[in-house]
Amino acid sequence: MSAALFYLVLRRLVDILRSEKHLEERVRELEAKVLVLQKQVEILERRSPRPRYTRIDRILLAALSRVIPRAEWSAFMVTPQTLLRWHRELVARKWTFRHKKVGRPRIDEGIEALIVRMAKDNSNWGYWRISDQLRELGIRVSKTTVKNVMIRNGIPPAPRRDGPSWAEFIGSQARFIAACDFFTVETAWLRTLYVFFVVEVGSRRVRFAGVTTNPNGGWVAQQARNLAMEGKFEDVRFLIRDRDSKFTRAFDDVLTCEGVKVIKTPVRSPKANAFAERLVGTFRREVGDRMLFLGRSHLVWVLGEYERHYNEQRPHQGLDDHRPPDPPPLHARIDPSQVRRVDVIGGVIHEYEPAAA
Repeated sequence: MSAALFYLVLRRLVDILRSEKHLEERVRELEAKVLVLQKQVEILERRSPRPRYTRIDRILLAALSRVIPRAEWSAFMVTPQTLLRWHRELVARKWTFRHKKVGRPRIDEGIEALIVRMAKDNSNWGYWRISDQLRELGIRVSKTTVKNVMIRNGIPPAPRRDGPSWAEFIGSQARFIAACDFFTVETAWLRTLYVFFVVEVGSRRVRFAGVTTNPNGGWVAQQARNLAMEGKFEDVRFLIRDRDSKFTRAFDDVLTCEGVKVIKTPVRSPKANAFAERLVGTFRREVGDRMLFLGRSHLVWVLGEYERHYNEQRPHQGLDDHRPPDPPPLHARIDPSQVRRVDVIGGVIHEYEPAAA
């Protein structure tokens, strides 16, 4: 039973009481006042920092207020304005009803999904082209309806959809793109070490190429040669780097000889090299900010352990199946009690595997 209907029934009962001629009017008022006081005592006895009125409480008190003279409304814990407001709200509920929408009915969800699919698959198709194509399939939809569907789904007109977006281009070319950068690590003795790394955009595979205290142009170019000899650039066609002076012409020449085109990011635009920046943040959160490095040898060992964990064990949300770049074979369903923990980097990172493995 809705609140409005309950209120109307209660009001009718109160009116019946008022119409009974054998009851004195004053007796009815006193009985109503007693009911009000009893209800308010019940509200005060509730265990809460402040008395809270439920919907039923408001209905009862608002209905009884119509029996008690307004001059005696001091019996209520709330003000007269509150009682009148409750009454207005209940009256408003009485007159609420479901409004019937006017105008054309909304297009079938399946047809709308098909229009969106055609618009996304064909960036040069306009409203007329999609409408005509639907007519060939036996679906009659006006140009205006196609337009409204595309606007509702955030799809711009055809001239503004020419060519893939930047995200679509990166997604289609990610397999052939790599990014490189540096990040610094402060040792326990406040010595600054520079780490040079390369990350493959498509697979998220990372390679920590070297650690040094003086990353000059010659050292950086030598790291590029080392990576080339290891075959790290065989599938790479584009390498994203910033405009740091450590990346000299010798560095670019090494990559050019490997058939790799160097793409420089705009000045002071770290987001243009977002994949490298994301890796730096991940390393700091998972390792760098959770331990002290005693020196270069210690850092090289940590980077080697983390590189293996990152490439072979750590799930990656950027990949379709959320698996590591070089994942181990999938295990059959095992008993959860037969899973053991493997500590990596002295327990800073944990891996899990079947106990029998």
